[in-house]
Amino acid sequence: QLVESGGSLVQPGGSLRLSCAATGLSLDYHTIAWFRQAPGKEREAVSCINQRAVVTIYLDSVKGRLSITSDNAKNTVSLQVDSLKPEDTAVYYCAASRDSNCPRGPYEPNYWGQGIQVTVSS
Repeated sequence: QLVESGGSLVQPGGSLRLSCAATGLSLDYHTIAWFRQAPGKEREAVSCINQRAVVTIYLDSVKGRLSITSDNAKNTVSLQVDSLKPEDTAVYYCAASRDSNCPRGPYEPNYWGQGIQVTVSS
């Protein structure tokens, strides 16, 4: 089970920090990815972190603004996005895959979180 937390209303230029807590699966054997789905748009992959904390960023619009970290002891992955823009408004999902590495191609999860709303607005 994956549970996201930390979503809220954030002002443009601010930061968001989301957490994904995993139960029933170990980050020692799974990669964790973040996805987001904006209103009226398809869900898109944002970033992925593997068991060795190697990060892959899929979404060009967040490059330079994103930080993703994992705490394998706590089985938690955190996502921080800075300098938020209204177009960052979306439901953010975490997902897990049994693959040992984050793929360069499409990320295909075995598990999904329920999603959490992030709204960037003044």
